[in-house]
Amino acid sequence: MNLSKISLVVAASVGLQLSLNADDWPRWRGVDHTDQCKETGLLDKWPAEGPKKAWVSDDVGLGYSSYSIVNGTLYTMGLRGETEQLIALSVANGDELWSANVGAKLKNNWGDGPRSTPTVDGNRVYAMGGLGDLICADTKNGRTIWKTSMSKLGGKKPGWGFCESVLVDDDRVICTPGGKQGAMVALDKNSGRVIWQSDSWRDGAQYSSVVPATIHGRKQYVQLTQKSLVGIDARNGRIIWQSEWQGRTAVIPTPIIKGNEIYIASGYGVGCKKVRVGSDGSVEDVWVNKVMKNHHGGVILLGDHLYGYSDGPGWTCQSWDTGEEVWAEKRALRKGAIYYADGKFILLEETSGRVVMIDASSKGWKEISRFKIDPQTERRNPKGKVWTHVVISGGKMFLRDQDILIAYDVKG
Repeated sequence: MNLSKISLVVAASVGLQLSLNADDWPRWRGVDHTDQCKETGLLDKWPAEGPKKAWVSDDVGLGYSSYSIVNGTLYTMGLRGETEQLIALSVANGDELWSANVGAKLKNNWGDGPRSTPTVDGNRVYAMGGLGDLICADTKNGRTIWKTSMSKLGGKKPGWGFCESVLVDDDRVICTPGGKQGAMVALDKNSGRVIWQSDSWRDGAQYSSVVPATIHGRKQYVQLTQKSLVGIDARNGRIIWQSEWQGRTAVIPTPIIKGNEIYIASGYGVGCKKVRVGSDGSVEDVWVNKVMKNHHGGVILLGDHLYGYSDGPGWTCQSWDTGEEVWAEKRALRKGAIYYADGKFILLEETSGRVVMIDASSKGWKEISRFKIDPQTERRNPKGKVWTHVVISGGKMFLRDQDILIAYDVKG
């Protein structure tokens, strides 16, 4: 195995455990789908040159895949040659542990390669490639246990490729091939066998990821497409409730759920809304506006406020109750992704690779520190940007620019 990397600090390795540790990050947006790190005791501020690097790897392939981190192993995806791969690295030192082929290369004008984040469940990891190939692999050695594809399930590749990070829930894998056979499907997580497919809902696939919810005591899966926000019955794949959405071009951010209320946002001038689901399956718009026109950097609900980048106003704090803008800041930092850890927001500017720490506060923008990712790739498509979201796990912050992945020590 040929891994080109620079190892700067080698930490002591820890033994594998069967259950998750407190600092594990097993899937897209974390254990509870909030994009909020539960670790404390992190650095209150960073040096001007940025936190100390633990290690740098420059061979994780092309693409925009983020990471899942469990029991000392980081899982991501990357394009190597003509093949998209699922890649496992040691969190301690960046060494590659194994790689597994997922599928053929997604070609795209904004950059080739995979977009989704692997999902770890016990001793298995699930990963979807840009063309919709989905594999289940052994976390110990990368051996492929089963494989399927969204095309076999009736799906058609959306314009920027399949970007969804699959949900593993109980004994099943939930994903959204879209199409006439049914927009959402539940697969047996051990075999890949179809358990049900929601043939009453046939929207085309978009780029958001499914979120599980129990609303009025009823287990369901919530998903967003260009046309609709839906709640799908976990037992049989039938629609419980549905709300129209006027998405445009691409619908990307993951829905946010609080009780029986769901928040969604989209870019391209569309805006956001909050809906309320009734016990009878009725659904009503609580409010709809253009305060948060979030493209793909994500939105975080913290307390009673929503935070993210809105095309136009800039970095925005929005009231969960009313939908009104609380504050906005555009001059300090341009568009990018948001992450929460230890009382702070960490913002990643997509055009420059600047990383900024601000107070997580509804009172206004208060910047604490900033630095710029270094090194950055020389292989990024001219239309591409630094789009991989931030993750912190085990006192390390992980930042990626295509084939370059950097682990920073951020433990105080």
